[in-house]
Amino acid sequence: MPSSLALVEIVPATQTPDAARKIIEQAAVRAAAANAELIEAEVTASADRVFIVFEAPDLTSLGAEVLSIDGTTEVTGPDSVRLVGADLADLKASRPEAGYLVEWDIPDGIDMDTYLARKKEKSPLYAEIPEVSFLRTYVREDVDKCLCLYNAPDADAVVRAREIVSTPIDRLHALNSNVPAPSAP
Repeated sequence: MPSSLALVEIVPATQTPDAARKIIEQAAVRAAAANAELIEAEVTASADRVFIVFEAPDLTSLGAEVLSIDGTTEVTGPDSVRLVGADLADLKASRPEAGYLVEWDIPDGIDMDTYLARKKEKSPLYAEIPEVSFLRTYVREDVDKCLCLYNAPDADAVVRAREIVSTPIDRLHALNSNVPAPSAP
């Protein structure tokens, strides 16, 4: 049975790297018990948001019992997402760190085919700003929004990269590299 990727966004009750780490650890354990795998977890530098991507047989396996995570004030999702710009097997094998996460609330009228065509057309333009590495995107299957991950020397470089590809930024988060990514199973 093919698996699905799902995005869960969490607002921790206590906004510290330690609290975020505990949330991620708890989410990984609960996901594994539900036959799902925590693929990626990103924590904002201020530790006020945690973004987790799971691989699961289906979204129902990430039900309330899995997502009733201690220490949270808000849990959004799971929302079905598609990985763009990276291979899932490679991502699992290397667990690469990102420095910045961009949220883009995709405008109405852009369907998945339009989004993917635009991404394919614009991605080569990142070469114009070599100090920024585009790593990967998770685009919600309902095409409501996407999360784009980058490595860059600073937030201004990410802004310039987004300008080069003519794509807005709704929210830009520096990520906390002190919260370790989940280890490979």
